[in-house]
Amino acid sequence: MNAMDEMMGAFIGSMSKEDKQDMMSKMMEKFFADMTAEDKQKMMEQMMPKMMEGINMMEMMPKMMMNMMGGAETGSGMMGMMSRMMGGGQGAGMPAMMPNMMTHMMPHCLNMMLPGIPKDERVEFVLNMVTTLIEQGSVGMSDEERNEFVAKILERVTR
Repeated sequence: MNAMDEMMGAFIGSMSKEDKQDMMSKMMEKFFADMTAEDKQKMMEQMMPKMMEGINMMEMMPKMMMNMMGGAETGSGMMGMMSRMMGGGQGAGMPAMMPNMMTHMMPHCLNMMLPGIPKDERVEFVLNMVTTLIEQGSVGMSDEERNEFVAKILERVTR
């Protein structure tokens, strides 16, 4: 370990959790200030697989979702951080960026986590996910559009 590492360790070790979070937030604002939304999205896509290694998603997801919901109003927590990373101070850009980012991240996360879940839990989870995907994916569709949507799903699943 070099002198810089020792100095940083001592400096960060003496900080409170709140001071660390505040410092991280300010550093992130400066770090991402000159990046475009596309740059940020590419960075997230590249970082996600590395960040997810060794993480038990079944334990982490409920906690993460609670943090996201709890931080949405205050600008803190996961939603506040994601908003700042995407370049939108108080949530600007979030509606457009978040769904796009999630459509890339979710399949990757599922590929990583599903094989590690016991078979009975995995089956129940997949059934719940498919139901949610169909219900929420068909919001605003006519009965005919919904039937076509479900038919496309069945066709892809039964190939």
